[in-house]
Amino acid sequence: MAKSEVSRETALPGRPKSPFRQGLHKVKKTPITPPFPEGMEVALFGLGCFWGAERVFWLLSGVHTTAVGYSGGFTPHPLYEEVCSGLTGHNETVQVVFDPKILAYEELVCVFFENHNPTQGFRQGNDIGTQYRSGIYTLNDDQHSIALDSLASYRAALLSAGHPEVTTEVLPAGPFYFAENYHQQYLADNPQGYCGLGGTGVTMPTA
Repeated sequence: MAKSEVSRETALPGRPKSPFRQGLHKVKKTPITPPFPEGMEVALFGLGCFWGAERVFWLLSGVHTTAVGYSGGFTPHPLYEEVCSGLTGHNETVQVVFDPKILAYEELVCVFFENHNPTQGFRQGNDIGTQYRSGIYTLNDDQHSIALDSLASYRAALLSAGHPEVTTEVLPAGPFYFAENYHQQYLADNPQGYCGLGGTGVTMPTA
């Protein structure tokens, strides 16, 4: 698995408060910060540049809201430029708030795997850096088990199709730090904006 070499001791110090200011989702018109409606669950994924990754998830039926931010590292409330330096340990991450009665976590994990290339290590297409690594950050034991089972299934399918080894990390989620406001739902404001996201063409095996 691809892992950042930054440690808690060597990471940038960050700051006590976030530069993010609360607001509504630009597409769904729902709050992107908690508290969320009763019954909603949260998932965290890193699959390359978070602009395009967020759009993949907000289009799904059963998703209440989405936000982009930084997780998987050490620096509290990092700035985008700090994350891009590779000195925070963080990954560009999408927070997905969803209704499990409509959309199962397994389906989200399937969307995650099929919409990027999880074999590229510290890059996704032309985007290169530790912040573009493939990662699932789980919030409970059930999510962790589902993520590992799905990883094993998709890994087998990728290897069978001739792809190299999977580099996706599956880790218990740490803090999620909201990215700056201009990153939130970026492709809703800039529909022609850059999106380097692309899958392998390999589908998730069915049970």
